[in-house]
Amino acid sequence: MNASALPAQTETETTDRQALLLMLSYVEAECRRLGAEDAARHAALAACLLPEIAIQAPVPAPAHAPGAAKRGRGLRLH
Repeated sequence: MNASALPAQTETETTDRQALLLMLSYVEAECRRLGAEDAARHAALAACLLPEIAIQAPVPAPAHAPGAAKRGRGLRLH
């Protein structure tokens, strides 16, 4: 796995988890509004069972030699 892909993957997983939590809280509220208490409890339980996502620190960029110019992305080497 590429080290630079880790922060983007973690960000996607965090966003997905937040979306699922939002959806489950909506389902729970709608079930309660309709009087379906058992279904509301199941939605709340599902939200509690979602795994936590460990957020990793971003991988530091490699150190460049002092005085070395950085090449712009997409520019030719020679």
